[in-house]
Parts: sequence; C-alpha cells; structure tokens
Amino acid sequence: MTDPTPSLRPDAKAWVAGSDAPEKHVVNLGFMALTDAASLIVAATQGFAQPYGLTLNLQRQSSWSSVRDKLVEGELDAAHGLYGLIYAVHLGIGGGAPKDMAVLMGLAQNGQSISLSRELKAAGVTDPDALGKCVRQSGAKLTLAQTFPTGTHALWLYYWLAAYGIHPLADVRTLVVPPSLMVAHLRARRIDGFCAGEPWGAQAIEEDMGFTIATSQSIWPDHPEKVLGCTREFVDQYPNTARALVMAILEASRFIDESQENRRSTAQLIAGSDYVDAPVAAIEPRFLGQYEDGLGHAWLDKHPLRFFGNGEVNMPYHSDGLWFMTQLRRWGLLREDPDYLAVAQSVQQTSLYRDAATALNIPVPDSPMRNAILMDGSRWDGSDPAGYARSFALHALADTAPHPKP
Repeated sequence: MTDPTPSLRPDAKAWVAGSDAPEKHVVNLGFMALTDAASLIVAATQGFAQPYGLTLNLQRQSSWSSVRDKLVEGELDAAHGLYGLIYAVHLGIGGGAPKDMAVLMGLAQNGQSISLSRELKAAGVTDPDALGKCVRQSGAKLTLAQTFPTGTHALWLYYWLAAYGIHPLADVRTLVVPPSLMVAHLRARRIDGFCAGEPWGAQAIEEDMGFTIATSQSIWPDHPEKVLGCTREFVDQYPNTARALVMAILEASRFIDESQENRRSTAQLIAGSDYVDAPVAAIEPRFLGQYEDGLGHAWLDKHPLRFFGNGEVNMPYHSDGLWFMTQLRRWGLLREDPDYLAVAQSVQQTSLYRDAATALNIPVPDSPMRNAILMDGSRWDGSDPAGYARSFALHALADTAPHPKP
C-alpha cells in the first residue's frame, strides 16, 4: 500500500458543493439480511451519508435474484451484491440479456461458512475425509444449499468440495436457498448442509441444527466477498452520486474496523428487525472474529470478517473480478473464455474508487492486481485467467466430458 497523493480538495465534504454535488440525492440501496451488509446499514443510519449530500434509502431484499432484478430494472440504484452475480448479469449468464454492470468498491472480506447438519454430525461426518466417504458410499446424494447459482457461496462450496475430490456437480446435489432460510431448511431436513454468509452458520450452531465444517477464509485468506454493485448506466448518469456513495460507505467501513467497541455497537445495530433480524448472540462473536464450530473447537480467527483494512478490503481489484470469472468458466457457467481482462477493466470502477479514497486520505494500492495462495496450493495472480480456469483436476468446462462419480 502506498500513501495517496494529496487531494486537491483537503476538505472531503467539498465534494457536495458546486459541480461536484451529487446529481441524485436519494439513493435506493438494496441489501440482504447478512452481517456483511453492516457498512451500508451504518452509513445509512449513523450520519455518514448526509455530509456527502445523500440520503440512503435502505431496502432489505428477500433473495439475491430480487437484488439482481431490481438493479437491472432500476428500482435499486446500488446494492450489497455478490461478485459473481454482478459479473453474471454483465456477461448474460442465467437467461437474461447482458447488461453493463459496475463494481464500485469491495464491502467485505472473509466471514462466510460451510455448515453440515446435526444428522451428519451424529453419523460422524465431521471432517472432509468422512464427508468424502459418505458421498461415495451413500445411496442417495447429499443435498447442499447455496444462495445463488453464480454467487460467491456457490463458488466457495464448489471450490472446497473439489479440493477434497468431491465433484460439486456430479457427486452431490445442490440447490438455491435464500440465506435467512438455511437454518429452517436444515431443521426440516430438506438439506444436509449449506454455504452462506453469517449469521446463519452461527445460528445453525445456536439452534443445534448443524456445525461449521469450514470457513471461507480457510479456502482463501482475505478473499473478496460482497461488493457495492450497480449498473454502468447509474455510474454514467450519476458519477458524482456514485463517488459520494463510495465515500460515505468508506467512512462507515473505517468506523466499523476502528475498534472492537465499534464492532460491538454495530452488531447490536444490525441485529434489529429492520436489518439482519437475528439474535445478537448469533451475530456478535463471529463479527468479533470469535469462532466456535459446534464440535467443541473455539478459536480467534486470523482472517475474520473485515470491512476496511486501511482500504485493502475496498479496492475493486481487477484480479478479484478475474478470479470469479475463472470459476464461472471452470464450472461451465461460462461456455467460452471471455476477454477476461477487458471485462474486469470495464466492470471494476477503479478510477472512481481511487478518486473517492484519495479524497479521504485512504491509501490506494499501486496495482489493481493482487496475489493469493488458496487452500489447494493453487497460486492466483490474475496473469493467465484462461489457463487458471483449466488448471483444476475437477471441473465442468463446457468442452470437456463431465467428471464421473467414483
């Protein structure tokens, strides 16, 4: 990270004046009932938006498909979104016509989990090896839920299963369930496990309905998670509004990560019935990085859910967008290789983000690319996305026969 060059406007609030004033003062902002929507909720309710000339009209959504449809139709101006959802709309995956989309900033890293049912726990299926044996020996396929076909939770689940030799499209059955309904589906025995954001993994443990077998940060430490997404049309029509929105949410993100006390107060806030609508006891521990897995293990996670990280969380890295496209390609959701870099450069609003962050004296990385080593030892740096998508032993590339069940 490098220090940004000094802003031409030392008073960040000067953005709301004159030609820099927001073109649109009321922003309809969608979110899902998840703890990683916290920065939007804090920005809208704790006075972070008003100094930038904005009123944020929070609108809780019932499903990720609702978020997608309302963004495309213009009912929502911007939203707490899944990386893969934004790219799927842009690329025309899922049956709809392609629509130019934009990622304004990252909202969070880490903080998702894969849970299995208490029935599997009782049967001794409490680690990946036991799960693999269960999958191979079971007469009926296990049913595992995720939150959206092209979303992060589907891709974390697929990646984790494949890393242990379980083909997610051949060896198990997957289906889509809204995150807030996951525990109810476990209780009704409609599913054997799920991948979702918090607090629903913690709530499964709280209600003795399941246990956590993996966290998303164990797949990729400090992985990209939710983003602030919108259509490219919104950015083009309201560039000052988009920048002001990023600035307000950046300030809220910085506030949340400043102290454990701020995190505790944020957990109390978002637990309310208008927001996540879940017990504070299910939200606060993992919000503070304090994990229990429901199997008797407890730890302070080295890579907890975070919202700011001195700006590292919020940069719309090109390489993050590239990675999600490689996984859409790996699992056959993309039938052909796109022009990976050109798509990422179009979607990721790096210049707009840089303007907003610089005005707030928030460091901006020198490069829009970053490196990572994932759980299976694969190295990701964005240099060869097409080759990376083809590098995995388990996949569902459209021009390759499906992997047979062992």
